[in-house]
Amino acid sequence: MPTDRLAGWLASLALAAVAGVLRFWQLTEPRGIYFDEVYYTHDAYSLMTHGYELSDIKSGCNGPGFVVHPPLGKWLMAASQWLFGYTDCAGVQHGNPELGWRFASAVAGTLAVLVITRTARRMFRSTLLGCFAGLLLAFDGLEFVQSRIGILDIFLMTGLVLALACLVLDRDDGRARLAARLRARSGTGPQSALVGTGPHSALVGTGPHSALVGTGPWLGARPWRLACGLCLGAAMGVKWSALYTLVGFAALAFAWDVGARRTADARRPILAALARDTPIWAVSFLVVPVVTFFATWIGWFVTDGGYNRHHFGNGAWAALRGWWDYQMQIYQFHEHLNASHPYASKPLSWLVLGRPVAYYYGAPKVGESGCSAQAGCSREILAIGNPAIWWLGTLALVGVLALWASRRDWRAALVLVGFGTSFLPWLAFPSRTMFLFYALPLLPFLVLGLTALAGVALGPRTASETRRLVGSLVVGVYAIVVVLLFVYFYPIMAAQVIPTSAWRVRMWFPGWI
Repeated sequence: MPTDRLAGWLASLALAAVAGVLRFWQLTEPRGIYFDEVYYTHDAYSLMTHGYELSDIKSGCNGPGFVVHPPLGKWLMAASQWLFGYTDCAGVQHGNPELGWRFASAVAGTLAVLVITRTARRMFRSTLLGCFAGLLLAFDGLEFVQSRIGILDIFLMTGLVLALACLVLDRDDGRARLAARLRARSGTGPQSALVGTGPHSALVGTGPHSALVGTGPWLGARPWRLACGLCLGAAMGVKWSALYTLVGFAALAFAWDVGARRTADARRPILAALARDTPIWAVSFLVVPVVTFFATWIGWFVTDGGYNRHHFGNGAWAALRGWWDYQMQIYQFHEHLNASHPYASKPLSWLVLGRPVAYYYGAPKVGESGCSAQAGCSREILAIGNPAIWWLGTLALVGVLALWASRRDWRAALVLVGFGTSFLPWLAFPSRTMFLFYALPLLPFLVLGLTALAGVALGPRTASETRRLVGSLVVGVYAIVVVLLFVYFYPIMAAQVIPTSAWRVRMWFPGWI
């Protein structure tokens, strides 16, 4: 790890502070509910007051509501509504409702910046590259907009980022545990340890005197692996789509177990991993996520009024049957969701920002809302990513694939698996109604892919001064472009009142209108 531990923390916290200021500044604007806040703010209020979701306000809030996403994200919003304010079923406002239903999103979006910074620092063993990754996430428009609206996707992404961080920590921790047990078994000195972070990372001192005997040592409870499963289960408790990432991370963790035991001279590394690592693997990636997901529904189980709660009668078994039937109805809803929508888009278009979503649009005339343009003004919240991140990040995946193919770089594998499990499943539902903000979970992996290539551009510490200088210029200029593009698009992402002519020049393509 880098030796600048204090500087690393200060830089990480400074980036998170910048991200936090951007996300919390004028968080309550625009006033009132916009876009899908109409659903989730009401659901969060229902959970806060009843423990289950009520029917919508138009239906009088007089019975259970059928909702199609698990409750954890709405519980987080309910907590911030309890702290700061909400609007009740009669439409009466209490406290500061906009702050209430958006505060949790801003916290999650800011936390994700801090966690990705620390995770990238650990992955690439560089505070500079860690901060580079954090800067990209902090100045991405889609992450910014989702951090300032009371809907679920930012909680899903942050849960996956936390799981990613725990997975990387578990990889380091597992190899350190294996090295320590090999030292104890072989009697070698303290130099037997995990060294390096690239494709040639190895356990030194793993010669014939430290070869694994039989299946090798058990590595203990693996707390970071358990935490990874917990975060994945929590992410599934926000949206089901986290299940795909769970499968990918589980497969990756097992592959890393096999690789670690092969590096440690295991004669049969797959059998060794199956014998010694699979039990805690199964607990972490099967038991813990299922229990965590189930726990997010606790409000439905401990109350009596939830949708389908007593459909099969009373008692624990009837409740379980009702809950499972509820899940099947949710599945059927998603399976057959194909309603038309002016901002619907297909997954492949997400990578090029083909159809951003206008969450809010107003057209104040001169003299209204601070508009001074005779031709009128525009005020918009457009959910759009930073083109420098999404366009180049998509291209960077080719370089990341080359890194994995040529070096078997574990970091490249993590980027590819994370991106693939967050993106490819959507291609299996071509007729389903989908939107660009569904792509938010892809963003951390695009950021890490760009960071990996930035590391290649900078070169190793042993590279020539000219190579390091050119690489630094390329990476530095790119980071500046990312920030400048964020500043350029900021007015149409933060509901700023600008002349309509200024709004039009930011609509680069017809699909952005």
